[in-house]
Amino acid sequence: MATVLVTGGSSGMGKETAKKLVAEGHTVYAAARRVEKMQELAELGVTVLAMDVTKDDEIVAVVDRIAAEQGGIDVLVNNAGFGMYGAMEDTEIADARYQFEVNLFGAARLTQLVLPYMREQRAGKIVNVSSMGGKIYTPLGSWYHASKHALEGWSDSLRIELAPFGIDVIIIEPGVIDTEFGAVLAGPMLERSGESAYRDLAQAVAKSSMTGSPPREIAEVIAKAIKAKRPKTRYVAGKYARPLMLTRGLVSDRVFDRVVMQAVR
Repeated sequence: MATVLVTGGSSGMGKETAKKLVAEGHTVYAAARRVEKMQELAELGVTVLAMDVTKDDEIVAVVDRIAAEQGGIDVLVNNAGFGMYGAMEDTEIADARYQFEVNLFGAARLTQLVLPYMREQRAGKIVNVSSMGGKIYTPLGSWYHASKHALEGWSDSLRIELAPFGIDVIIIEPGVIDTEFGAVLAGPMLERSGESAYRDLAQAVAKSSMTGSPPREIAEVIAKAIKAKRPKTRYVAGKYARPLMLTRGLVSDRVFDRVVMQAVR
Protein backbone atom coordinates (compact mmCIF):
# COMPACT_ATOMS: atom_id res chain seq x y z
CA MET A 1 0.00 0.00 0.00
CA ALA A 2 1.13 3.54 -0.74
CA THR A 3 1.18 6.93 0.95
CA VAL A 4 -0.98 9.17 -1.25
CA LEU A 5 -1.57 12.93 -1.31
CA VAL A 6 -4.73 14.07 -3.11
CA THR A 7 -5.19 17.80 -3.74
CA GLY A 8 -8.57 19.41 -4.24
CA GLY A 9 -9.99 16.92 -1.77
CA SER A 10 -12.94 18.93 -0.52
CA SER A 11 -15.36 18.01 -3.31
CA GLY A 12 -15.99 16.17 -6.54
CA MET A 13 -13.29 14.01 -8.05
CA GLY A 14 -10.75 14.74 -5.32
CA LYS A 15 -13.08 13.75 -2.49
CA GLU A 16 -14.22 10.59 -4.29
CA THR A 17 -10.62 9.64 -5.06
CA ALA A 18 -9.60 9.99 -1.42
CA LYS A 19 -12.57 7.86 -0.34
CA LYS A 20 -11.76 5.18 -2.92
CA LEU A 21 -8.07 4.99 -2.07
CA VAL A 22 -8.48 4.87 1.71
CA ALA A 23 -11.06 2.08 1.26
CA GLU A 24 -8.41 0.14 -0.67
CA GLY A 25 -6.00 0.37 2.23
CA HIS A 26 -3.74 3.23 1.20
CA THR A 27 -2.56 5.87 3.66
CA VAL A 28 -4.34 8.90 2.27
CA TYR A 29 -3.87 12.60 2.90
CA ALA A 30 -6.38 14.98 1.32
CA ALA A 31 -5.58 18.67 1.04
CA ALA A 32 -7.81 21.61 0.16
CA ARG A 33 -8.64 25.12 1.26
CA ARG A 34 -12.03 24.11 2.68
CA VAL A 35 -11.16 21.70 5.49
CA GLU A 36 -14.72 21.92 6.81
CA LYS A 37 -15.89 20.18 3.63
CA MET A 38 -13.68 17.15 4.35
CA GLN A 39 -15.15 15.95 7.65
CA GLU A 40 -16.60 12.90 5.90
CA LEU A 41 -13.11 11.96 4.74
CA ALA A 42 -11.67 12.34 8.23
CA GLU A 43 -14.32 9.96 9.56
CA LEU A 44 -13.22 7.40 6.95
CA GLY A 45 -9.59 7.56 8.06
CA VAL A 46 -8.23 10.15 5.63
CA THR A 47 -5.89 12.76 7.11
CA VAL A 48 -7.27 16.11 6.01
CA LEU A 49 -5.02 19.13 5.67
CA ALA A 50 -5.58 22.79 4.88
CA MET A 51 -3.65 23.85 1.80
CA ASP A 52 -3.99 26.48 -0.91
CA VAL A 53 -1.96 25.37 -3.94
CA THR A 54 -1.13 29.00 -4.74
CA LYS A 55 0.63 29.53 -1.37
CA ASP A 56 4.13 28.11 -1.23
CA ASP A 57 4.42 28.07 2.54
CA GLU A 58 1.28 25.94 2.83
CA ILE A 59 2.50 23.52 0.14
CA VAL A 60 5.86 23.12 1.86
CA ALA A 61 4.20 22.60 5.25
CA VAL A 62 1.98 19.80 3.91
CA VAL A 63 4.84 17.94 2.23
CA ASP A 64 7.05 18.36 5.31
CA ARG A 65 4.33 16.99 7.58
CA ILE A 66 3.74 13.92 5.42
CA ALA A 67 7.48 13.33 5.14
CA ALA A 68 7.80 13.50 8.94
CA GLU A 69 4.92 11.09 9.47
CA GLN A 70 5.39 8.66 6.57
CA GLY A 71 8.90 9.24 5.22
CA GLY A 72 7.61 10.65 1.96
CA ILE A 73 4.86 10.53 -0.63
CA ASP A 74 4.56 7.54 -2.98
CA VAL A 75 1.68 8.86 -5.09
CA LEU A 76 0.77 12.48 -5.76
CA VAL A 77 -2.66 13.14 -7.26
CA ASN A 78 -2.64 16.69 -8.61
CA ASN A 79 -6.38 17.22 -8.75
CA ALA A 80 -6.83 20.81 -7.52
CA GLY A 81 -8.14 23.02 -10.29
CA PHE A 82 -11.06 25.10 -11.53
CA GLY A 83 -12.46 26.46 -14.76
CA MET A 84 -12.43 30.20 -15.37
CA TYR A 85 -14.65 31.25 -18.26
CA GLY A 86 -15.33 34.59 -19.90
CA ALA A 87 -14.25 36.30 -23.10
CA MET A 88 -10.49 36.66 -23.31
CA GLU A 89 -10.89 40.39 -23.92
CA ASP A 90 -13.00 40.77 -20.78
CA THR A 91 -10.66 38.83 -18.48
CA GLU A 92 -8.09 40.60 -16.35
CA ILE A 93 -4.58 39.28 -16.86
CA ALA A 94 -4.29 38.90 -13.08
CA ASP A 95 -7.24 36.49 -13.20
CA ALA A 96 -5.65 34.61 -16.09
CA ARG A 97 -2.44 34.26 -14.08
CA TYR A 98 -4.42 32.89 -11.15
CA GLN A 99 -5.95 30.27 -13.43
CA PHE A 100 -2.44 29.07 -14.25
CA GLU A 101 -1.31 29.31 -10.62
CA VAL A 102 -4.01 26.85 -9.58
CA ASN A 103 -4.18 24.55 -12.62
CA LEU A 104 -0.47 24.33 -13.45
CA PHE A 105 2.02 25.96 -11.11
CA GLY A 106 0.51 24.55 -7.91
CA ALA A 107 0.86 21.05 -9.33
CA ALA A 108 4.38 21.82 -10.50
CA ARG A 109 5.52 23.08 -7.11
CA LEU A 110 4.10 20.07 -5.28
CA THR A 111 5.75 17.78 -7.78
CA GLN A 112 9.12 19.45 -7.25
CA LEU A 113 8.84 18.86 -3.51
CA VAL A 114 7.85 15.19 -3.66
CA LEU A 115 10.35 14.12 -6.31
CA PRO A 116 13.50 13.82 -4.15
CA TYR A 117 11.86 11.05 -2.10
CA MET A 118 10.54 9.29 -5.20
CA ARG A 119 13.91 9.47 -6.92
CA GLU A 120 15.61 8.04 -3.85
CA GLN A 121 13.10 5.16 -3.79
CA ARG A 122 13.31 4.84 -7.57
CA ALA A 123 9.53 4.54 -7.62
CA GLY A 124 6.47 6.74 -7.51
CA LYS A 125 3.49 7.99 -9.43
CA ILE A 126 2.49 11.54 -10.35
CA VAL A 127 -1.18 11.58 -11.39
CA ASN A 128 -2.19 14.83 -13.09
CA VAL A 129 -5.93 15.41 -13.47
CA SER A 130 -6.26 17.30 -16.72
CA SER A 131 -9.46 17.33 -18.77
CA MET A 132 -10.76 16.63 -22.23
CA GLY A 133 -10.37 20.42 -22.22
CA GLY A 134 -6.64 19.82 -22.50
CA LYS A 135 -7.24 18.41 -25.98
CA ILE A 136 -10.28 20.33 -27.23
CA TYR A 137 -11.67 23.85 -26.77
CA THR A 138 -14.96 25.62 -26.09
CA PRO A 139 -16.07 29.25 -26.46
CA LEU A 140 -15.17 31.65 -23.65
CA GLY A 141 -12.79 29.11 -22.14
CA SER A 142 -9.53 30.43 -23.57
CA TRP A 143 -7.65 30.69 -20.27
CA TYR A 144 -9.03 27.46 -18.83
CA HIS A 145 -8.15 25.50 -21.95
CA ALA A 146 -4.75 27.16 -22.14
CA SER A 147 -3.99 26.00 -18.59
CA LYS A 148 -5.07 22.43 -19.32
CA HIS A 149 -3.19 22.28 -22.63
CA ALA A 150 -0.16 23.50 -20.70
CA LEU A 151 -0.65 20.80 -18.05
CA GLU A 152 -0.71 18.16 -20.78
CA GLY A 153 2.52 19.35 -22.39
CA TRP A 154 4.22 19.75 -19.01
CA SER A 155 3.19 16.21 -18.06
CA ASP A 156 4.49 14.73 -21.30
CA SER A 157 7.92 16.29 -20.85
CA LEU A 158 7.97 15.30 -17.18
CA ARG A 159 7.18 11.68 -18.06
CA ILE A 160 10.33 11.43 -20.16
CA GLU A 161 12.48 13.15 -17.54
CA LEU A 162 11.35 10.87 -14.72
CA ALA A 163 11.26 7.53 -16.53
CA PRO A 164 14.93 6.72 -15.70
CA PHE A 165 14.06 6.99 -11.98
CA GLY A 166 11.15 4.54 -12.16
CA ILE A 167 8.58 7.30 -11.65
CA ASP A 168 5.38 7.23 -13.72
CA VAL A 169 3.57 10.36 -14.88
CA ILE A 170 -0.09 9.69 -15.62
CA ILE A 171 -2.60 12.07 -17.19
CA ILE A 172 -6.31 11.71 -16.43
CA GLU A 173 -8.63 13.32 -18.99
CA PRO A 174 -12.19 13.53 -17.62
CA GLY A 175 -15.13 14.51 -19.75
CA VAL A 176 -18.20 16.20 -18.29
CA ILE A 177 -18.42 15.27 -14.61
CA ASP A 178 -21.15 16.22 -12.16
CA THR A 179 -19.15 18.43 -9.80
CA GLU A 180 -19.13 22.07 -8.67
CA PHE A 181 -17.36 22.97 -11.94
CA GLY A 182 -20.45 24.35 -13.68
CA ALA A 183 -21.65 26.39 -10.71
CA VAL A 184 -18.20 27.91 -10.22
CA LEU A 185 -17.96 28.66 -13.95
CA ALA A 186 -21.26 30.38 -14.81
CA GLY A 187 -21.46 33.18 -12.26
CA PRO A 188 -18.00 34.70 -12.80
CA MET A 189 -18.35 34.23 -16.57
CA LEU A 190 -21.53 36.30 -16.63
CA GLU A 191 -19.91 38.93 -14.41
CA ARG A 192 -17.12 39.27 -16.97
CA SER A 193 -19.02 38.95 -20.22
CA GLY A 194 -22.75 38.94 -19.49
CA GLU A 195 -23.10 42.60 -20.46
CA SER A 196 -20.14 43.02 -22.80
CA ALA A 197 -19.85 42.70 -26.57
CA TYR A 198 -19.84 38.93 -25.96
CA ARG A 199 -23.08 38.89 -23.96
CA ASP A 200 -25.08 36.75 -26.42
CA LEU A 201 -22.40 34.05 -26.42
CA ALA A 202 -22.01 34.25 -22.64
CA GLN A 203 -25.74 33.83 -22.11
CA ALA A 204 -25.79 30.87 -24.51
CA VAL A 205 -22.86 29.17 -22.77
CA ALA A 206 -24.46 29.75 -19.35
CA LYS A 207 -27.66 28.04 -20.50
CA SER A 208 -25.94 25.08 -22.18
CA SER A 209 -25.71 22.90 -19.08
CA MET A 210 -24.94 19.21 -19.60
CA THR A 211 -25.34 16.41 -17.11
CA GLY A 212 -22.21 14.39 -16.66
CA SER A 213 -20.77 11.25 -15.16
CA PRO A 214 -20.49 10.81 -11.38
CA PRO A 215 -17.12 11.79 -9.86
CA ARG A 216 -16.60 8.24 -8.57
CA GLU A 217 -16.05 7.15 -12.18
CA ILE A 218 -12.86 9.21 -12.27
CA ALA A 219 -11.88 8.00 -8.79
CA GLU A 220 -12.06 4.42 -10.06
CA VAL A 221 -9.85 5.27 -13.03
CA ILE A 222 -7.26 6.92 -10.78
CA ALA A 223 -7.27 3.90 -8.45
CA LYS A 224 -6.77 1.62 -11.46
CA ALA A 225 -3.84 3.71 -12.69
CA ILE A 226 -2.19 3.66 -9.27
CA LYS A 227 -2.48 -0.13 -9.08
CA ALA A 228 -1.05 -0.77 -12.53
CA LYS A 229 2.57 -1.91 -12.70
CA ARG A 230 2.86 -0.27 -16.09
CA PRO A 231 0.13 2.38 -16.21
CA LYS A 232 -1.02 4.03 -19.40
CA THR A 233 0.27 7.52 -20.06
CA ARG A 234 -3.34 8.74 -20.40
CA TYR A 235 -6.74 7.62 -19.16
CA VAL A 236 -9.86 9.06 -20.80
CA ALA A 237 -13.13 8.72 -18.88
CA GLY A 238 -16.43 10.45 -18.31
CA LYS A 239 -19.29 11.63 -20.47
CA TYR A 240 -18.49 13.03 -23.92
CA ALA A 241 -14.70 12.72 -23.49
CA ARG A 242 -14.00 9.96 -25.99
CA PRO A 243 -16.34 11.10 -28.77
CA LEU A 244 -15.32 14.74 -28.56
CA MET A 245 -11.58 14.00 -28.46
CA LEU A 246 -11.96 11.52 -31.31
CA THR A 247 -13.89 14.06 -33.37
CA ARG A 248 -11.24 16.69 -32.70
CA GLY A 249 -8.59 14.40 -34.16
CA LEU A 250 -10.61 13.47 -37.24
CA VAL A 251 -12.01 16.74 -38.51
CA SER A 252 -10.58 20.13 -39.47
CA ASP A 253 -10.45 23.08 -37.11
CA ARG A 254 -13.34 24.80 -38.92
CA VAL A 255 -15.54 21.72 -38.73
CA PHE A 256 -14.80 21.28 -35.04
CA ASP A 257 -15.61 24.97 -34.49
CA ARG A 258 -19.09 24.23 -35.82
CA VAL A 259 -19.43 21.12 -33.66
CA VAL A 260 -18.59 23.11 -30.55
CA MET A 261 -20.91 25.98 -31.39
CA GLN A 262 -23.82 23.59 -31.98
CA ALA A 263 -23.55 22.60 -28.33
CA VAL A 264 -24.22 26.14 -27.08
CA ARG A 265 -27.17 26.98 -29.29
